[in-house]
Amino acid sequence: MILFPLALWAAPVAAQTETSLELVLLADASGSIDAGELIFQRQGYADAMTSDTVLAAIADTLHGHIAVTYVEWATNQVQVVDWMLIDGAESAAAFADALTAAPRAAFGRNAIGAALLEGQRLIEVNDYDGFRHVIDFSGDSMGNSSGPPIVPSRDAVVAQGTVINALPILRPDSPRRAGYDLEALYAENIIGGPGAFMVTADGRESFAAAVQRK
Repeated sequence: MILFPLALWAAPVAAQTETSLELVLLADASGSIDAGELIFQRQGYADAMTSDTVLAAIADTLHGHIAVTYVEWATNQVQVVDWMLIDGAESAAAFADALTAAPRAAFGRNAIGAALLEGQRLIEVNDYDGFRHVIDFSGDSMGNSSGPPIVPSRDAVVAQGTVINALPILRPDSPRRAGYDLEALYAENIIGGPGAFMVTADGRESFAAAVQRK
Protein backbone atom coordinates (compact mmCIF):
# COMPACT_ATOMS: atom_id res chain seq x y z
CA MET A 1 0.00 0.00 0.00
CA ILE A 2 1.30 3.43 -0.98
CA LEU A 3 0.88 6.18 1.58
CA PHE A 4 0.64 9.68 0.18
CA PRO A 5 1.65 12.67 2.27
CA LEU A 6 -1.35 14.31 3.86
CA ALA A 7 -0.32 17.64 2.35
CA LEU A 8 -1.10 16.33 -1.13
CA TRP A 9 -4.74 16.03 -0.17
CA ALA A 10 -5.07 19.43 1.44
CA ALA A 11 -7.04 22.04 -0.47
CA PRO A 12 -4.94 24.97 -1.64
CA VAL A 13 -5.22 28.10 0.47
CA ALA A 14 -6.33 31.10 -1.57
CA ALA A 15 -3.91 34.00 -1.40
CA GLN A 16 -5.29 37.18 0.11
CA THR A 17 -5.18 40.42 -1.87
CA GLU A 18 -2.88 42.94 -0.25
CA THR A 19 -4.32 46.43 0.13
CA SER A 20 -3.61 49.59 2.09
CA LEU A 21 -6.69 49.53 4.31
CA GLU A 22 -9.51 47.23 5.40
CA LEU A 23 -12.37 49.56 6.36
CA VAL A 24 -15.63 48.52 8.04
CA LEU A 25 -18.33 51.19 7.88
CA LEU A 26 -20.50 50.29 10.88
CA ALA A 27 -23.74 52.30 10.76
CA ASP A 28 -26.60 52.52 13.25
CA ALA A 29 -29.89 50.93 12.10
CA SER A 30 -31.47 50.46 15.53
CA GLY A 31 -35.00 51.49 16.45
CA SER A 32 -33.97 55.08 17.19
CA ILE A 33 -32.89 55.51 13.56
CA ASP A 34 -35.84 56.37 11.31
CA ALA A 35 -35.95 55.81 7.55
CA GLY A 36 -34.67 59.31 6.83
CA GLU A 37 -31.68 58.88 9.13
CA LEU A 38 -30.90 55.49 7.65
CA ILE A 39 -30.86 57.09 4.19
CA PHE A 40 -28.71 60.05 5.17
CA GLN A 41 -26.11 57.75 6.72
CA ARG A 42 -25.99 55.66 3.55
CA GLN A 43 -26.01 58.67 1.26
CA GLY A 44 -23.33 60.37 3.34
CA TYR A 45 -21.00 57.40 2.95
CA ALA A 46 -21.88 57.02 -0.75
CA ASP A 47 -21.16 60.70 -1.41
CA ALA A 48 -17.90 60.55 0.53
CA MET A 49 -16.67 57.40 -1.23
CA THR A 50 -17.24 58.97 -4.66
CA SER A 51 -15.88 62.41 -3.79
CA ASP A 52 -12.74 63.72 -5.45
CA THR A 53 -11.14 64.24 -2.03
CA VAL A 54 -11.58 60.63 -0.92
CA LEU A 55 -10.67 59.18 -4.32
CA ALA A 56 -7.47 61.22 -4.29
CA ALA A 57 -6.66 59.99 -0.79
CA ILE A 58 -7.20 56.37 -1.89
CA ALA A 59 -5.03 56.85 -4.97
CA ASP A 60 -2.30 58.23 -2.73
CA THR A 61 -2.13 55.08 -0.56
CA LEU A 62 0.70 52.59 -0.90
CA HIS A 63 -1.37 50.19 -3.01
CA GLY A 64 -3.67 52.72 -4.66
CA HIS A 65 -6.73 50.93 -3.34
CA ILE A 66 -8.61 50.00 -0.15
CA ALA A 67 -11.13 47.28 0.79
CA VAL A 68 -14.47 48.48 2.21
CA THR A 69 -17.65 46.89 3.54
CA TYR A 70 -20.83 48.54 4.87
CA VAL A 71 -22.58 46.99 7.88
CA GLU A 72 -25.75 48.13 9.63
CA TRP A 73 -26.16 47.23 13.26
CA ALA A 74 -29.00 46.94 15.76
CA THR A 75 -29.84 43.82 17.78
CA ASN A 76 -28.47 42.01 14.72
CA GLN A 77 -25.72 43.06 12.32
CA VAL A 78 -26.14 42.87 8.55
CA GLN A 79 -23.45 43.24 5.89
CA VAL A 80 -25.37 45.52 3.52
CA VAL A 81 -22.52 45.73 0.99
CA ASP A 82 -19.95 42.94 0.90
CA TRP A 83 -16.24 43.67 0.78
CA MET A 84 -15.28 45.62 -2.33
CA LEU A 85 -11.89 46.82 -3.53
CA ILE A 86 -12.08 50.56 -4.22
CA ASP A 87 -9.39 51.61 -6.68
CA GLY A 88 -10.96 54.52 -8.55
CA ALA A 89 -14.14 56.28 -9.59
CA GLU A 90 -15.76 53.25 -11.23
CA SER A 91 -15.45 50.90 -8.25
CA ALA A 92 -16.41 53.71 -5.85
CA ALA A 93 -19.58 54.37 -7.87
CA ALA A 94 -20.40 50.64 -7.83
CA PHE A 95 -20.05 50.62 -4.04
CA ALA A 96 -22.26 53.72 -3.72
CA ASP A 97 -24.94 52.28 -6.02
CA ALA A 98 -25.04 48.99 -4.10
CA LEU A 99 -25.29 50.85 -0.81
CA THR A 100 -28.10 53.22 -1.74
CA ALA A 101 -30.15 50.48 -3.44
CA ALA A 102 -30.05 47.89 -0.65
CA PRO A 103 -33.15 47.35 1.56
CA ARG A 104 -33.02 47.86 5.30
CA ALA A 105 -32.10 44.61 7.00
CA ALA A 106 -31.03 45.36 10.60
CA PHE A 107 -33.72 45.91 13.22
CA GLY A 108 -34.14 46.07 16.96
CA ARG A 109 -32.48 47.80 19.87
CA ASN A 110 -28.85 48.71 20.41
CA ALA A 111 -26.08 46.14 20.69
CA ILE A 112 -22.94 48.23 20.31
CA GLY A 113 -20.53 45.72 21.83
CA ALA A 114 -21.74 42.99 19.48
CA ALA A 115 -21.51 45.37 16.52
CA LEU A 116 -17.87 46.21 17.24
CA LEU A 117 -16.97 42.53 17.60
CA GLU A 118 -18.75 41.72 14.33
CA GLY A 119 -16.78 44.46 12.58
CA GLN A 120 -13.56 42.84 13.79
CA ARG A 121 -14.72 39.39 12.73
CA LEU A 122 -15.40 40.64 9.21
CA ILE A 123 -11.86 42.01 9.05
CA GLU A 124 -10.44 38.66 10.09
CA VAL A 125 -12.39 36.44 7.66
CA ASN A 126 -12.29 38.43 4.40
CA ASP A 127 -10.10 37.89 1.34
CA TYR A 128 -7.92 40.97 1.91
CA ASP A 129 -4.71 41.61 3.78
CA GLY A 130 -4.77 45.27 4.72
CA PHE A 131 -1.80 47.26 5.93
CA ARG A 132 -4.24 49.00 8.30
CA HIS A 133 -7.55 47.89 9.85
CA VAL A 134 -10.20 50.49 10.72
CA ILE A 135 -13.80 50.43 11.92
CA ASP A 136 -15.79 53.63 11.43
CA PHE A 137 -18.72 53.49 13.86
CA SER A 138 -21.78 55.76 13.70
CA GLY A 139 -24.69 55.92 16.13
CA ASP A 140 -27.07 58.20 18.01
CA SER A 141 -26.92 56.78 21.54
CA MET A 142 -24.88 54.71 23.98
CA GLY A 143 -27.59 52.13 24.60
CA ASN A 144 -26.47 48.49 24.80
CA SER A 145 -29.64 46.48 25.34
CA SER A 146 -28.20 43.09 24.41
CA GLY A 147 -24.94 41.31 23.78
CA PRO A 148 -21.52 41.89 25.32
CA PRO A 149 -20.64 45.15 27.08
CA ILE A 150 -19.20 48.01 25.05
CA VAL A 151 -15.84 48.79 26.64
CA PRO A 152 -14.48 45.21 26.86
CA SER A 153 -15.60 44.69 23.25
CA ARG A 154 -13.88 47.90 22.18
CA ASP A 155 -10.73 46.88 24.03
CA ALA A 156 -10.75 43.41 22.43
CA VAL A 157 -10.99 44.94 18.95
CA VAL A 158 -8.22 47.47 19.60
CA ALA A 159 -6.01 44.71 21.01
CA GLN A 160 -6.09 43.11 17.55
CA GLY A 161 -4.56 46.25 16.04
CA THR A 162 -7.79 47.70 14.67
CA VAL A 163 -8.50 51.43 15.04
CA ILE A 164 -12.06 52.47 15.90
CA ASN A 165 -13.23 55.93 14.85
CA ALA A 166 -16.68 57.28 15.71
CA LEU A 167 -19.32 59.55 14.26
CA PRO A 168 -21.97 60.45 16.87
CA ILE A 169 -25.24 61.60 15.30
CA LEU A 170 -26.73 64.50 17.26
CA ARG A 171 -30.31 65.13 16.20
CA PRO A 172 -32.30 68.29 17.11
CA ASP A 173 -33.78 66.37 20.05
CA SER A 174 -30.39 64.96 21.03
CA PRO A 175 -30.02 64.05 24.72
CA ARG A 176 -26.86 66.16 24.72
CA ARG A 177 -29.20 69.06 25.39
CA ALA A 178 -30.42 67.33 28.54
CA GLY A 179 -27.06 66.76 30.16
CA TYR A 180 -26.23 63.61 28.18
CA ASP A 181 -22.99 64.26 26.34
CA LEU A 182 -22.92 61.69 23.54
CA GLU A 183 -19.67 63.06 22.15
CA ALA A 184 -17.88 62.60 25.46
CA LEU A 185 -19.32 59.10 25.88
CA TYR A 186 -18.16 58.05 22.42
CA ALA A 187 -14.72 59.52 23.07
CA GLU A 188 -14.43 57.61 26.35
CA ASN A 189 -16.06 54.31 25.44
CA ILE A 190 -15.96 53.66 21.69
CA ILE A 191 -12.98 55.15 19.88
CA GLY A 192 -9.62 53.48 20.35
CA GLY A 193 -6.29 52.69 18.78
CA PRO A 194 -3.47 54.87 17.42
CA GLY A 195 -4.79 58.07 15.85
CA ALA A 196 -8.45 57.25 16.59
CA PHE A 197 -10.75 60.25 16.28
CA MET A 198 -14.36 61.39 16.38
CA VAL A 199 -16.36 63.67 14.07
CA THR A 200 -19.85 64.88 15.05
CA ALA A 201 -22.88 65.24 12.75
CA ASP A 202 -26.20 66.87 13.57
CA GLY A 203 -28.13 66.48 10.30
CA ARG A 204 -28.07 65.21 6.73
CA GLU A 205 -25.74 67.84 5.31
CA SER A 206 -23.34 67.84 8.25
CA PHE A 207 -23.30 64.03 8.27
CA ALA A 208 -22.12 63.90 4.65
CA ALA A 209 -19.47 66.52 5.35
CA ALA A 210 -18.36 64.76 8.55
CA VAL A 211 -18.01 61.43 6.76
CA GLN A 212 -15.83 62.98 4.09
CA ARG A 213 -13.56 64.58 6.70
CA LYS A 214 -13.39 61.30 8.63
